[in-house]
Amino acid sequence: MIISGPQKYLDQIRQAEHLRLFLDYDGTLAEFAPTPDEIYPDADLIRLLEHLKQSQKIHLSVISGRRLSHIQKLIPIDGILLAGTYGVELLTPTGKQIDRVNFTQVRPILDKIKPFWLELIQPHSGFYLEDKRWSLAIHAKDAENLIAEEILSQAMSAIPETNAFEKDFRILGGNKFLEIAPRLANKGLTIEYLLDEQPLKGALPVYIGDDDKDEEAFEKLLKYDGIAIKTCPQPCDTKAQLKIDNPPAVRQFLASLL
Repeated sequence: MIISGPQKYLDQIRQAEHLRLFLDYDGTLAEFAPTPDEIYPDADLIRLLEHLKQSQKIHLSVISGRRLSHIQKLIPIDGILLAGTYGVELLTPTGKQIDRVNFTQVRPILDKIKPFWLELIQPHSGFYLEDKRWSLAIHAKDAENLIAEEILSQAMSAIPETNAFEKDFRILGGNKFLEIAPRLANKGLTIEYLLDEQPLKGALPVYIGDDDKDEEAFEKLLKYDGIAIKTCPQPCDTKAQLKIDNPPAVRQFLASLL
């Protein structure tokens, strides 16, 4: 296992009586699937998460950009908190589903944009349109760089530039990636919501994630005196106090907590 950073943070994690453990899925617990709509449950990972759930010390949550229904299939474990679409959709440990956004308020806008995006990417290889119900995302990681840049720029032109849109939605970018999502599709705001609305007194918050959406969570977590761990090839820029190389190393670290 390769994890780097000041020893005091590792000691703090080891010595905590209770951990409030927040985990990203893709790129953190598991390698990325060819497309986000492909679902490959991992028996070894499921067993590890079952063991973590059974620990008296660890209180487990998984926060993903995938839709909640996909996360439920990837992690078919009762009694842990699952969050989909960056926290817009929540499934509590008791089995209650919470939608933090009014679906009928956001979907009509997405339905207007989706046909244009589909028509835009259809002639080109290397593109994939993901419909999460609450959001739309274009993935272009397999497209040629110049074509990806041009198509994503044209896709942006279909997004309304109105105060109403800016009030309800946000644009998420990244490497060859574009997504329209509700404003609450923000892992940082989700961490804030969970720690404020569902507090666990005396527990040390720890978050492990790999990308810019997780960096938003790191920023909020640090305000609650938590510890953030970035999954990335080293060195990498991050707000996290600790760095870990890849999903296999993350699993090894999680197993060591038991």
